[in-house]
Amino acid sequence: MKFLDKAKIFIKAGDGGNGAATFRREKYIEFGGPNGGDGGRGGDVIFRAVPNVNTLIDYRFKTSFAAGRGENGMGKMRTGASGETLILPVPTGTVILSENEEIEYADLNTDGMEYLAARGGNGGWGNLHFKSPTNRAPRQANDGLPGESRTVILRLKLIADIGLVGFPNAGKSTLLAAVTSARPKIANYPFTTLNPQLGVMYAHNREFVMVDLPGLIEGAHTGVGLGDRFLGHAERTKLILHVIDGTEPDWATRYKAIRHEMDSYGGGLLTKPEIVVINKIDAISDEDLTEKMTAFKKSFGRKKKPQILTISAAGRTGVENLISTIEKLFLGVEDDGQK
Repeated sequence: MKFLDKAKIFIKAGDGGNGAATFRREKYIEFGGPNGGDGGRGGDVIFRAVPNVNTLIDYRFKTSFAAGRGENGMGKMRTGASGETLILPVPTGTVILSENEEIEYADLNTDGMEYLAARGGNGGWGNLHFKSPTNRAPRQANDGLPGESRTVILRLKLIADIGLVGFPNAGKSTLLAAVTSARPKIANYPFTTLNPQLGVMYAHNREFVMVDLPGLIEGAHTGVGLGDRFLGHAERTKLILHVIDGTEPDWATRYKAIRHEMDSYGGGLLTKPEIVVINKIDAISDEDLTEKMTAFKKSFGRKKKPQILTISAAGRTGVENLISTIEKLFLGVEDDGQK
């Protein structure tokens, strides 16, 4: 299944059915009178968040959707049937936006959550409604009202506990494969991850959903490389794992560049708890590691330093310590929330 996190579609609610202009014509009834029924109501268009789906690929090729039209009213005061409501399933975490993306209609961030996106038109009145002492045989009936229609943007923001960010080839996919059962593409060249990858990490009977985001590079917020469009999937995470390639000569420059892109994107990413993960430590000497770590910590000056861990995702060195640290951090966040 291909990944798609943005789609533009047109939706149309059902039109209401027309009212009927009929009269009673039973034998031996001298004054029959009007008996036209009302038209049925048009069907609504509803978006519903469904679990276990993480792509909008169903809305790539079919981009126009319409609910059922209400049936026309009939004689003998029979009301037409209502149009069938159209329910469009979307992944949990989908945001419904206006066509210009300036208005957020709904954020379906909970399984089963629904949003009424277009309301069906009311059915027209039959001629029975127009009967009066001065108009005993009305031949007037109303047409049904048109249903609402609009073009909307569907934007998926994956729901995960932990987001992996960093430069391309920093080892994010390798780390995801080391701590979860996910099997992302891993290769020794940049941008092997072209779409977000999800995995579930287990720690002492607890589950943590982790998302590996495609690598960022300097200038991503202006569209360089793959841009920063995938950072939206980190907005819902509770923890950021900032992965840095330990073989790089200057960790501080790499760290600040990614933080700048996150700041330019916004979405509260800089306020989230963060763990800096120095990866590939098996590829550098102990002396070089100590020297780089000292320089990296000095680069923060008097600013509060994030928690820094060293690992080798490929060799699984320090991975268990990372999992334990993540679990403790989540326990601390939950305890703070309960106070």
